[in-house]
Order: sequence, then structure tokens, then C-alpha cells
Amino acid sequence: MFSFFKKKSPPPQPAPAPSTPPPTPAAGLAVPAVPAVPVVPGLPEPTVGPAPAPPPRGGWLGRLTQGLRKTGAGIAQVFTGARIDDALYEELESALLLADTGVAATQALLDDLKRRVKESRATEPSAVKTLLADALTDLLKPLERSLSIGAASPTVIMVTGVNGAGKTTSIGKLTRHLAEADCKILLAAADTFRAAAREQLSVWADRNRVEIVSQEGGDPAAVSFDAVTAGKARGCDVVIADTAGRLPTQTHLMEELRKIQRVIGKAQAGAPHEVLLVVDGNTGQNALAQVKAFDAALGLTGLIVTKLDGTAKGGVLAAIARWGAERGKVVPVYFIGIGERLEDLQTFDAREFAQALLA
Repeated sequence: MFSFFKKKSPPPQPAPAPSTPPPTPAAGLAVPAVPAVPVVPGLPEPTVGPAPAPPPRGGWLGRLTQGLRKTGAGIAQVFTGARIDDALYEELESALLLADTGVAATQALLDDLKRRVKESRATEPSAVKTLLADALTDLLKPLERSLSIGAASPTVIMVTGVNGAGKTTSIGKLTRHLAEADCKILLAAADTFRAAAREQLSVWADRNRVEIVSQEGGDPAAVSFDAVTAGKARGCDVVIADTAGRLPTQTHLMEELRKIQRVIGKAQAGAPHEVLLVVDGNTGQNALAQVKAFDAALGLTGLIVTKLDGTAKGGVLAAIARWGAERGKVVPVYFIGIGERLEDLQTFDAREFAQALLA
């Protein structure tokens, strides 16, 4: 079973009568040819034959630690002293703020840490570092949640984000893993504003041997409607709609996203079942601003945080968690990514992330 999500079994459906004709495909459905798998710069190389077994989770943790090393080194320096005093906490506060943890999350972490130090009667700075990892884990724990597939048939996932966040690539990786878990997937190229986005998604569809609905210059909402309708007719498990990247300040484009969401709901009651935002981990506190804006417009159900393998500071996840705690509604982080390879997209684990950040 694919470890990225929990697949729920839909209620059993009665078998169709033998005389029932097969469903007619929805207009606009294009099934890509499979023989040749093109190579596009910026995408991982295609694989031939059965996919290799995923690497051990320990290898992933090592790569995540390496990606967050710059941030971790800045925080680790705080604990090289000989005493636990006000100076240590002041240095730690500065280090956390530099890691993009944000004022609210930093204060919450410091208050929790001081309580833990007092209760444990810690006397060594190294022990304080361990207690900080525990405090950070507890803060991030509400962000852990598994993506569930199968409660609705099909499960419709709408994916959005700003340009350059890695949205289409993340969809491709997720599609591959879902396909390997025997899910039948249909992609909707609803990013009709950028031709390269449609081409990139088509390449992922070819490589993953899945179908795609794509219309050059078509209306994004219409493409999404056709995809959901086709997904229902063809018995798909999942329909994923790739929407155009846009800044949350672009009011007319944000309204286009709302339109896509409404039209998907007309194609299938209760859809989209998941509204995911892809955010670039290098954008710091701007990532939190994006989460707030897209959530206000669409009601986000989950996040994919990408590019935690470069200059990303990572502390923004703590800021997102604290924001969720303050308003009483957390937007979970389903996946985090650290590179271009298929296995570089993994589920978010609070303990692993805290250990990597503070290594």
C-alpha cells in the first residue's frame, strides 16, 4: 500500500447488467499515446519497467537534514555555551526568528521550552536542545495528516499555488505514487494560461500512463468540469486539477479559482474534496501569507511544501502551525519535497522535521 495516503474503500456498488452499454467519454478527454516517453528538461528521467522500491525512510531523513543544515547550524550554535541563562534564551529567540519561525510561534516555543526546562530540572544546554526538539514536535504535530482517497468516487483534488512553487511537478510525483498504488487517475490541465504547464502535465500523464483532459486556450473551469465528468464516467479513483499559478493579490485570477471550485462542485456534489496549496519553502514568511490568502479564498484542506533542499529555512512550518492553533483550524501539511526525484516527495512527520531542523 502506498505510504503517502490512506485509501478508503468506497461502498460496494451493484454490478451493471450485461446489456448496459459502456459509458460515453466526456467531450475534451484526450488519452495520450504511450509508446514514446518524451524527455523534458527540468523533469526527472523516465523509468522503464517496474518502479524501484522506495529508499528507506532513514535516507530521506538524512537528505532533509542536509537541506535544512543552514538553519540547523544557526540554532545549534546557541547550545554550545556552558550555562542555561537569559542570554541563551535571547540567542535562541534570534535564531528562531532568523529561521522564519515568526514572532507568535517563537514566543510559544520559548514559553513551552522554559516550562520543560523547569520541570525536567535540566542543567546542560545540550539537554535544552533536546527539550526544544520535543516542544517543536508538539507544535508541528497537528500538521500531520494523511491524504485519504476513496471516500468519494472519484476523489477530486484541486491544486493551486503561485508560479514557480513546483505545483505541476508535485502533481506529477503524486500521480506516479497514486498510480503505483493501483489508483486510476485522470488529470485536468486547467492551467490554460501557460502552454508550458499543459505540456509539462502531459509529459507526466505519459510517464504515469494516465489520462488527461486538456484544451488549448480553453476555459479552466470548463476543462475541470469535463475532467470530473469523465472521471465519473470512466470509474476513476482520483481526478487532479492543475490550476494556473497566480499571486493572491491578483483579485481577478483568484476569482477564477473560485469559479473553478464552484464548477467542479456542479460536476460532482461535494467536490473538490481536497484543495491543496503548493508553497515554496524558500519564501519564508511569505509562505504563511500565501496560506492565509488562499485559505480565505478557497478553504484549503492541505499543503505541499516544496524545495526544502536549498536555502529554505523551514521554520515557516512552525509559523503555519501556530497560526492554525490560534484560529482553531489547522491546514495540514500532507507532503514536503526536497528535490526533483520521485522519492523526494514524502509525507510530513513532525518528529522527523524537528530533528532535521535542529540537527
